[in-house]
Formats: sequence, C-alpha cells, structure tokens
Amino acid sequence: MSFSRTCDPLGRALRRTIPGRPFGVRFWDGTTVEATNGADPSRWREREAGNGSGRAHIAAMSGSFARAPTFRVKSPAALAHVLRSPSALGLGRAYVDGSLDVDDIDAAAKVLGEWRPPPLGLSDRARIAAGLVLAALPGGLARRPKLELVLHGKRHTRARDRAAVRYHYDAGNDFFGLFLDEAMVYSCAIYSRGAKTLEEAQRAKLGLVANKLGLEPGMSVLDVGCGWGAFAIYAAREHGVEVTGLTLSPAQAELARARVADAGLTDRVKIMVCDYRDVKAGPFEAISSIGMSEHVGAAQIDDYAKSLHRLLRPGGVLLNHAIAAIDDDEDTHGSEFTMRYVFPDGELLPLSRVQLAFERAGLQTDHVEGFREDYSKTLAEWAKRFDARLGEAERLVGPERTRVWRLYLRGARYGFDAGLNAVYQVRARRPG
Repeated sequence: MSFSRTCDPLGRALRRTIPGRPFGVRFWDGTTVEATNGADPSRWREREAGNGSGRAHIAAMSGSFARAPTFRVKSPAALAHVLRSPSALGLGRAYVDGSLDVDDIDAAAKVLGEWRPPPLGLSDRARIAAGLVLAALPGGLARRPKLELVLHGKRHTRARDRAAVRYHYDAGNDFFGLFLDEAMVYSCAIYSRGAKTLEEAQRAKLGLVANKLGLEPGMSVLDVGCGWGAFAIYAAREHGVEVTGLTLSPAQAELARARVADAGLTDRVKIMVCDYRDVKAGPFEAISSIGMSEHVGAAQIDDYAKSLHRLLRPGGVLLNHAIAAIDDDEDTHGSEFTMRYVFPDGELLPLSRVQLAFERAGLQTDHVEGFREDYSKTLAEWAKRFDARLGEAERLVGPERTRVWRLYLRGARYGFDAGLNAVYQVRARRPG
C-alpha cells in the first residue's frame, strides 16, 4: 500500500520544536528525524527528597542515552492513533496494531519511561498538530485494536473482577508456559538467596513463603489467587499440609487440578473457582496470598483484609506477597495501556496502605521484606524466554497480543529498575 508524501511538514516541526531527541523517527515515505542524543537534563524528572507532590520522580539523568531507538511509523494509522489519544495510550495502540514499530524495544521502554519533551508554545504545538493531521489524512480514522478491553460498571464488583481476570488468562495456559518456569509460578522469583536460574529462584520463593508461614504437617492452608497451583502443590508435598486454592480463572483451575493429580496430591489439595469474598470454609491455620492483592483495589483493600481476618483462625498467620507503588500519588491505577491490554483494573497500593488495612481488620504485622531487585531480574528472564519463542506466541495468541507482552514485560521491569514499584512480603497474625 502506498500513501501520499505528506510527512515532511511533521518532520520539520519535530526537528524544530524538539532539538534534544534521544530517539529517531522514520516515516513510511522515507522522511527521517534523526536522534540527537542530546537531551536537555532540565527536561528530565529529578528526584526530590520529600517533595510531596506528583508521581515518584526518577533520578536525574546525565542528559543522553546510551542507545537511541528509532521509531518506525509504518502507516498513517499510527499518527491517527496519536491524534485520537495524544498520550502513551495512542502510541501503545499504534504499536499493538503494527502501524508503529521500533528497532530496540528495551531502549524504547527507557525513553518512554524517562524522557519528557520540552515545554511547547502555542505556535510549536500548532505546527506539530498540523503536521500530524496532514500526515494522518490518508489513513482515515483510527480504530482501537480489537484486543483492547474497556470494562464498564463499578470497579471490583464480583462480576467485573471475573471479567478482568479472565481477559488476562484467556491468553491460555500454553501462552504463559512460554516464559514461566516449569512449575508455572507467576510472581516474583527470589534470586537474592543465591539462586542462579529462574527455576531455582522460584523454588526459593515458594520455600521462603512456606517457612514464613511456619507450615507443619496437618495444617490447613488457604492459598488466595493460587494460579496454576505451584505453591499449593509445594506446600502439600514438602510440608504435609492441606491446601485450598482459589482462582477466578476456569482455565487456570483446570490445569492446576491436573498438576495436583499428577503430583498425587488430590487428597490434600483442593482447587476452587471462587472469589475470596465468597469462601465459606475455614477458619484456616495459615493463609498465603501471592501476587493477588494487586487486583483488589484501593476501595476494597479494607474488605479484603477483613475477609482474610475472618478466614484465619485466632493465632493463625498470613503472608501477603504483592507489588507496591513507591508513589505519593493517590491514583493507584496502572497505566492506560496496562489497564486495557494486560491487567484490567489492576491497582498497585503503597505498602503503608496494605498494612493499614491489616491493622484496621485486627491483624498484627510482624515481618516485612522487600524484593524489588528480584522482580527486575525475574522480568528480565521472562522477557528473554518470551523473545526466544515469539513464533510460538504469535501462533497461540496472534501478533497483537504478542506485541503487547513484549512491551509490557519491559515496561514492568523498568518500573522496578527506576524505583517506581517494589514488591513486599508482609507477614501478619491474628491475635488469640
């Protein structure tokens, strides 16, 4: 398909208004805006201790990138997406539908996370807008990629939570098996205890959780958000406990039950498709929640803590393992891109908010440990494994979702590397 040569005005506007560019742009007609790699340090967000405003700030940069990526605008549709949503969401949509590509996705994730354009006057903004409109005209209106999910209704109702979780896991068990370890553990691995491989690091994490819970033979354990059953199987096999695992994904539950059966543990592990708010069994002597409370939400975190308190017997112990926002902004929702393409309705709460919920529910925190660097290494390994099997990924879920996950895994890792996010294990007890 060929388009009229209309990108020169946009190219000229970008060169004039953004002289310090840690990235290049190449348009479908051959128009090129070269990277200058001379970003003005005043344009970077600086870390200000105790500034008390806005999102968490990234450390001031030296003023240039080690690697300047080149964004390839392959059709007018990419610019139409940007006109429709002049934000990271517009760029994300163009990347998902393939009208925008980049030669170095790791460098691009760094640019998108750290670079801030210079302030533009009205005339400069008008120049860029006119260039965008002129270049986008041949492509017509931009439509959202079919993969994009927009949920309606009140957040974190049971029905909406089910829809959000099933959208994520509808990618299929085989898809997640492309990059997870053999036990299918879908949360931060622990490398900082000496593990060298992802498999070793995930076993270390499962062992750490079990030890912090003080598991002993015969104990009853509730695993909230059990995934594919990795911790339930580990705890039953290695510590002789009885585990009830909860998930909202029927596909997860099916594979988890098969794995439990293969391990010969059907008498000690039960997998249920059930919301944590609807559990009638218990009380349990221990509760694990690994990588689940990110889906609870700020409006529900107090009810979540009360539910766990209700399900835990007096004297019982709880281990909550979750990603946290290192942020002073009250908006805990993820980026628009992540919310619509990866984790609908996901919310990262500050550690202090989770602990406050536990205290309000009558739980007493006695141990907290952070693993921010461990999650960065975990995501790096997941991305490496995913990239090695891109052909299989496209066959399983199509090119759009494959592009989403290539970008998401790197963006998530950047959040940990930049100190925007962390992951904490919080152990708490119910007195009595």
